[in-house]
Amino acid sequence: MATEEIREASDAASLAALISRAAGDAGGRKKSLPPVDRWNPPFCGDIDMEIRADGTWFYMGTPIGRAPLVRLFSTVLRKDTDEKTYLVTPVEKVGIRVVDAPFIAVEMSATEREGKQVLTFRTNVGDVVEAGREHPIRFVIRGENDELKPYLHVRGRLEALVTRAVMYDLVELGETVVIAGREMFCVCSGGTIFPVMPVAELDALTR
Repeated sequence: MATEEIREASDAASLAALISRAAGDAGGRKKSLPPVDRWNPPFCGDIDMEIRADGTWFYMGTPIGRAPLVRLFSTVLRKDTDEKTYLVTPVEKVGIRVVDAPFIAVEMSATEREGKQVLTFRTNVGDVVEAGREHPIRFVIRGENDELKPYLHVRGRLEALVTRAVMYDLVELGETVVIAGREMFCVCSGGTIFPVMPVAELDALTR
């Protein structure tokens, strides 16, 4: 292994250890997240870490295969107003690359509470998020094939891309709602309505 690679690997191990200590010192319950939004450390540059569109984390071009390490890194992610994503600790902030969304929503359950549908999602790094006013779902259409992509707000400015399989289940729960005099195809959770697209556009896509 080249000297530079040894140094980079050592830096990653040091960063992981620092994050682990920060998470442990965050106080409160064992599973509470570190208060990254309250930390204001100096920016220490970018590192060669990337979250691919499928949610796989890479370091120096190699997948990070240890799920506990990925979960640890995910707890100190922060997206700032510059639209860049960072790993943040009390003493340093380093930039990483995110191809699409930092998290992937891999599972969804639909339950009922007080007569209202509630949609709860699980992400690939263990977050459990209930869609609603505080955690909205937004829908975009992208690509040459007009691909529908739902995004769930997780925390801060971080979102989870809903997998295609889960998206199909989500769309199955959709209904038509008239909003401002226009028929919209929507999904609902916790009493909040999330428009997907106008019904006329949906009909055009499904022809």
